[in-house]
Amino acid sequence: MMHLHLWGLAIAIASLVRFLGRPMGSQTVSASLIRPLSWQRRWHQTLVTFVVPPLLLLTTAIAVVAMGYSTLHPWDGQLSYGVALGFLFMALAVLIYLSWVAFGTWREIRRYPQRLIQTGSGATARQVMGRILDVPAMFSAQVGLWSSQLVVSQGLLARLDDEHLAAVLAHEAGHGYYRDTFWFFWLGGLRRLTGWLPYSESLWQDLLLLREIRADRWAARSVDTLVLAESLMSVITAPLMAESLCASFSCAAPQSRLAQRIDALLGDEALLDDEATGSSGGAFRGAFGIVPWQWMAIACALTPLLTIPFHD
Repeated sequence: MMHLHLWGLAIAIASLVRFLGRPMGSQTVSASLIRPLSWQRRWHQTLVTFVVPPLLLLTTAIAVVAMGYSTLHPWDGQLSYGVALGFLFMALAVLIYLSWVAFGTWREIRRYPQRLIQTGSGATARQVMGRILDVPAMFSAQVGLWSSQLVVSQGLLARLDDEHLAAVLAHEAGHGYYRDTFWFFWLGGLRRLTGWLPYSESLWQDLLLLREIRADRWAARSVDTLVLAESLMSVITAPLMAESLCASFSCAAPQSRLAQRIDALLGDEALLDDEATGSSGGAFRGAFGIVPWQWMAIACALTPLLTIPFHD
C-alpha cells in the first residue's frame, strides 16, 4: 500500500498548505492575525501557497511512475500507477495546449505593424518599439514568453497624452523586466492542472493582482505615482488575451483590484516594502524574488523523489 499512502500523504499536505496560506480579504490568514503584510511579503506567501502543492503532486506522480508497477500488490499497483500516469499525461496535455495557444497568440500579434513609440521631447523623450492594434479600445500589454513584445492599441495612443502614455509604457517595461509573461505561462499551467485544489482560483487572482502591483511599483521609480494612478483610472478596458499569456496594464480591471492597485501606489504601505530598505528592488526584484524559507518549502515539495532509491 506504499504507493497509495504516498498519494494520500501528498494530497493531504497539498490541501493543508492551501488552507494555511489561503487568502482572506486582502491579506492571508496567518498574517492577518499578526500585522498587515507588505506587498512583497504577500507576494512571497501567495506564490509559495500556489506553487508548492501542485509541485508536490507532480513529484509524487513522477516517483510513483519511476518506481514502476507493483506486482506484489496488484490493486494498489494498478490504482496508484494509473493515477500517477494519468496525472502526468494531463500535465503534458496542459503544456501542449498552452504552448499551442501561446504560439497562436504570437503568430497573431506578428500580423500587426511594429513601430517606434515616442513620448515627451528633449531630455524627457522616451522611445520604445511596439506593435499597434488598430482598435479603438485603450489597451496595452506585454505578449510572448521569455522575450515578450509590447502591444498597444491605436485608441490608447490617440487618447492619452505623453505624460500618461509614458506611465503606461513604464508599467509594461516592468512586466518585461520581471518576465511576467514567461513565468505566468507556467503558473497558468499549474492553475489548469490543479484547479481542483482548495483556493486555486482565489490564489491565482491574488497573483495577478500582485503582478500588476509589482509592475506599478517598477513604473513608479521613473514616473510620478499620481500620473500612474490617473492612467490606471483611464485604462479600464478588459484584456483582449489570456491572462496567463500576456501581462496587461488593464488586467486588474475589476473595481476591487483597481482600488488595491491605487492604494498600493498612493498609500503608506509602500513604505513597508523594498523602497524603504534602500535595497534597489529587494525581495520584489527578479522573476520571483525567492527568499531562503521559500527555497526550503520548494525543496520539501521535491521529497517524494527521495523515495525512489528505497523502493523494493
